[in-house]
Amino acid sequence: MDHSISLPLLVGLIGLALAFDFLNGLHDAANAIATVVSTRLLSPLAAVAFAAFGNFAAYWVVGLHVAETVGKGIVDKDVVTPAVVFGALIGAMFWNVLTWLKGIPSSSSHALIGGLLGAGVTHAGPAAVEVSGTLKTVAAIFLSPLIGFAIAMLLMLLTSWLFHGIQSRRVNKSFKGLHLISSAAYSISHGGNDAQKTMGIIAVLLYSTGHMGGEFHVPHWVVISCYMAIAMGTLAGGWKIIKTMGSRLTKLNHHSGFCASAAGSVVVFSASAMGIPISTTHAITGGVVGTGAARRASAVRWSVASRVIVAWFITIPASAVVGALFYLLTRLF
Repeated sequence: MDHSISLPLLVGLIGLALAFDFLNGLHDAANAIATVVSTRLLSPLAAVAFAAFGNFAAYWVVGLHVAETVGKGIVDKDVVTPAVVFGALIGAMFWNVLTWLKGIPSSSSHALIGGLLGAGVTHAGPAAVEVSGTLKTVAAIFLSPLIGFAIAMLLMLLTSWLFHGIQSRRVNKSFKGLHLISSAAYSISHGGNDAQKTMGIIAVLLYSTGHMGGEFHVPHWVVISCYMAIAMGTLAGGWKIIKTMGSRLTKLNHHSGFCASAAGSVVVFSASAMGIPISTTHAITGGVVGTGAARRASAVRWSVASRVIVAWFITIPASAVVGALFYLLTRLF
């Protein structure tokens, strides 16, 4: 359906979406670089530049399945209006800023999904929800950290067995290169999944305002713009969350850092291939906790982990409420 708006308003909403994408990179930068910073493999400045390049490199590696899911698989694309997009973006950005200030590694992805659901349902009722896409996204809340946890734990146990009898200092040193490679892979997977959520939002905005000729697709300029925005956000860093991810959940070294990043990469790349807008935060957090649990249960600071998990559960409802409220605010004008 064509919900035509003025060009300045359309440009403003696209700018708001790119601002969310930038904030996503800022908020989630810690996920990609916490392990290499906390283990001192790279300096913080080098690490953010490394991760930002990885975010943009996803342009050449990852398909656009996630963008299509967000654009038309969460809320019916034919009921989306500019007001719904505005409510979704503000709901997500509000939650991102709040958790960033608190140093909580919550999910930018699920904040955006929550904002979109809240604004969409308020506009068109529960029938606006695309059940299949929403269910697989919600299921990922529970599955991605568990899978990341399991893969990281298995990698820790397997590599520990392979290097059994070798001095731990030598083992840790030998994992430096692998740790850097796994961190690069995670940065690419992060950009490939998270930037596409904003692509989907901009694409459905263009579709709803009649700029696609009635056929939904993701324009090339949108792809480039979103990868650039998330890369720039990552360059800006997210130091409070780096502290939580890199040292407060469990103590990391090159060995465990490799296992955590590798586990996160496997989960995120797999989800992207299936078109699931997964939480990269959940995936890497599960990996980090899994490496600690592989050593011993007491190696994990479960009080910190439990606070992170609570944030995961309330992200979609909280951002949905804010998204709905800001959608209703637009009705006053």
